[in-house]
Amino acid sequence: MIAAIDAALAPHGLIARGLVALAEGEWGAARAAILVGNEGAAYWAHFARWRREQPDGLANPLDTWSRRALSGVAESCGARVLMPNDRPYAPFQQWAMRAQGLRPSPLGLLVHPEYGLWQAYRRALLLEVAISIHAPDIPTHPCDACAGKPCLNACPAGAFSREGFARQACLDHVRGPDGSACRERGCLARNACPVGTEFRYPAKVQAFHQKAFASL
Repeated sequence: MIAAIDAALAPHGLIARGLVALAEGEWGAARAAILVGNEGAAYWAHFARWRREQPDGLANPLDTWSRRALSGVAESCGARVLMPNDRPYAPFQQWAMRAQGLRPSPLGLLVHPEYGLWQAYRRALLLEVAISIHAPDIPTHPCDACAGKPCLNACPAGAFSREGFARQACLDHVRGPDGSACRERGCLARNACPVGTEFRYPAKVQAFHQKAFASL
């Protein structure tokens, strides 16, 4: 089933990133969640081509594209599409940790030993059929061997620390007169991570996500 889903997702630059077994009643009637996302920015060309055909001012274009891209896949396997912004909010990060054994970076984002911070879990396919799943192998956590933690020192607003993320400080800087580098090239702290740099999103992709994050 996963191979068939991957084949259906490939034309959109997306992949199945993991499978989570859900206990009865854990998330409604769902008994399994197939996490769908990206490693690197392979999805961007497909999304950008679709976006050029849409009217200006379309709200939440990436979510709209994602839902449409998955609708046929979901129908073919009897699943329901779940988006991170759907309410009630699903614990996507916890599901990803269960599916792939990853752990958060000091920035709070899950870090992959190969792709670093340049990967995402953008949606899920929910199945109402219980599936037996082997526990994932636990990969080496790249942050354990990173003594300098450059990600914690790269933010011009000082929004990241070992205590957590100062969201408002980040937003104020990105929206302010000194935030052009963050707006145009993406989060400087995320870009400072030395893991998976070859998979780093292009500047235009990062600028798109920064604009959405800061509601610009």
